[in-house]
Amino acid sequence: MLELADHILDISENSVRAGAKIIEITIEEDSAIDLLTIVICDDGRGIKQEEVNKVKDPFFTTKRVRRVGLGLPLLAAAAEMAGGSMNMESAEGKGTKLTAVFKLGHLDRQPIGNIEKTLIGLIAGNSEVDFCYKHRCGKKRFMLDTRVIRREIEDVPLNHPEVLKYIRSVIKEGLGSIESKA
Repeated sequence: MLELADHILDISENSVRAGAKIIEITIEEDSAIDLLTIVICDDGRGIKQEEVNKVKDPFFTTKRVRRVGLGLPLLAAAAEMAGGSMNMESAEGKGTKLTAVFKLGHLDRQPIGNIEKTLIGLIAGNSEVDFCYKHRCGKKRFMLDTRVIRREIEDVPLNHPEVLKYIRSVIKEGLGSIESKA
């Protein structure tokens, strides 16, 4: 994975597989303290504490179809290479919270990448799940919450082409307005 958006997609897809109905993705860029923080929270099944302690091991996975789980170890390595860290908190039946911290200006920090494409892919492919995306860059903020959109469109699915076109325009405008440095 070459961009942080790829990690966000991977972790969010894990949340969907864990039965999450709400996934919150938060990105905070704070140039004053030189930190980029990504937090992904879900209300999925959660995992056992002994499994939380193994998530950085590439040979550990809860998936039944393969014997390796590279997503979390790769994110942990990316954070550590950029002077940061990754932490996961989870409780069975209560969901999971993943936090990855990077030095914002670190030479080895991966770029954020195409968040617009990532969010549209998540929403289009998982229209039954709600996503709340928050992005702060300094004092500027952008938020997209599909629960708000869902109330406005009533019985039209989130993955309807016209709804996705609207969501894409909101994301593009919102991300442009905060002038992300990452």
